[in-house]
Amino acid sequence: MTSTDESSVEVVRKATRELARKFDYEYWLEKDRKHEYPWEFVKAFADGGWLGAMIPEEYGGIGLGLTESAVMMQEIAASGAGMSGGSAIHFYVFPPAPILRHGSEEMKREFLPKLASGELLMAFAVTEPTAGVDTSRIKTKATKIDGGYVINGQKVWITNAQNAQKILILARTSPRTDEKPLHGMTLFFTDLDRSRITVREIEKLGRAAIDSNELFIDNLEVGDAEVVGEVDKGFYYLLDGLNPERTVVAMEGIGLGRAALELATKYANERIVFDRPIGKNQAVAHPLADAWIRLEAAELVSMKAAALFDAHEPCGPESAAAKYLGAEAGYEACDRALQVHGGFGYAREYHVERLWREVRLLRNAPFSQEMVLNYLSTQVLGLPRSY
Repeated sequence: MTSTDESSVEVVRKATRELARKFDYEYWLEKDRKHEYPWEFVKAFADGGWLGAMIPEEYGGIGLGLTESAVMMQEIAASGAGMSGGSAIHFYVFPPAPILRHGSEEMKREFLPKLASGELLMAFAVTEPTAGVDTSRIKTKATKIDGGYVINGQKVWITNAQNAQKILILARTSPRTDEKPLHGMTLFFTDLDRSRITVREIEKLGRAAIDSNELFIDNLEVGDAEVVGEVDKGFYYLLDGLNPERTVVAMEGIGLGRAALELATKYANERIVFDRPIGKNQAVAHPLADAWIRLEAAELVSMKAAALFDAHEPCGPESAAAKYLGAEAGYEACDRALQVHGGFGYAREYHVERLWREVRLLRNAPFSQEMVLNYLSTQVLGLPRSY
């Protein structure tokens, strides 16, 4: 990933932009309409080696940094793929992080190359309906038996469960205590055994091509070798992936905003009302210019967060700020693009309504904007905790 004329970031940007834009808006419209997983898109990125972007070469990946990987995800979203394409690739690149950092050598050598090649699809099961953002209160329980554990519980908003072969599950292995509420949870990487896990798809607002599901886990047996890292430390392993995920979600939101802005600018130049292009009106032009400014600013913060992470420097505040700004700037750009199209903004053939539906997710996932502000107000500003 080196060039005498271009940095590795620009090489990645150019290559992934060209690849992603081979799949046009009509492709994504059909996937959204039919609720079909974009396997052709995934295969194209697998064939290019991009699914293993952050997996080291010794495990079958290409060993890129977060900066290059975040740029790749931005280009995917900006191509018009939005979160339908972004999530399809995202779940190969980032959910394996706990396995890479804390899994056994046998686990890494067996499964990371399969994830990098696209041979294996995994789901990631943390969220529960009764816990919300308070992960310390999950109720899914893993009970110790000879040679392993038996897991029982329920998960919600689990991506990929309709098609995944493996699943990373967070479960309680020790009771919650007020002194250490986040201790006592363990990560398991195991088969998604459909005889023990009932998968029920959730109908939702956007990103219909990528399934979201409820899971009902009934006496799922897992072996000791399927524990990721040490027992009771699973939540702390998840924290390792929070900063890079925040940064990537920010870049995906920015990419969605750029796609919408591109569509709106084209429409504003071509749409004639009262014998003039509507883009000649400041009421149309200024909101689009403002959206561009906000997207540029959000990208600068996101790239700073990625650079800090790659340099092994603390980046929690920057990553949180990036997620907040990326989600807000992306949403505002998509909303303004919808407004520029007027009544046609509601027509699926103009594509902005899909981008608007998908970008709305990022204000809530992987956690809400309010939780970002909670974190920054206490950890950066030193204000008392409100929850």
